[in-house]
Amino acid sequence: MPVEEKIDIDIFKVVFRAIAQSDNLEIMANHLTQLLVAALEIKGCTLFALNPEIEELEVLASFGMSMKYLNKGPLLIGKSIGATLKKQPIVIRDVTTTDQLQYPDDAKNEGIGAIVSVPIQFYSKVIGALRLYHHKAWEVSDKDIDSLLVLAENIGLAMTYTRMLNAFNTIKCAVHEVQPVWLKSTE
Repeated sequence: MPVEEKIDIDIFKVVFRAIAQSDNLEIMANHLTQLLVAALEIKGCTLFALNPEIEELEVLASFGMSMKYLNKGPLLIGKSIGATLKKQPIVIRDVTTTDQLQYPDDAKNEGIGAIVSVPIQFYSKVIGALRLYHHKAWEVSDKDIDSLLVLAENIGLAMTYTRMLNAFNTIKCAVHEVQPVWLKSTE
């Protein structure tokens, strides 16, 4: 029996519009997680940013997951579905039969049946992870995994773009605040 493909061009259109129409990383990330949960009819979705200084994945946005689950403890990059950070997608089709989870009991208590984790990259550097949670065991097609990898690359571009845009705007505002001081000192 063939595995059902869930990701089609309509999902790409909706997600890419959400990415293209936002210059605020937090708003964009929240929209993306909500859109993916609705479009894929899954339990939840979390978008993580990698904090390389403390070697942890930090929640950027999440939808469908409880606060208790999100606050279960730090997601250490070496333990939390670690191959994602080796630029490989991870598909845990059934959380009851895997040893790849850092917090397996929390996943079961949350009602998670399956997890798909794909790396978010920018210039071949992992900057985060996109995780999809299903309430039951989930057979994910190879085509859907490829689609999720393309989606995650675009999320990486959008994350980097919005961060740079925000940094540019901060610098621009600071220059405008200081500019009158420069003008007065040259008169």
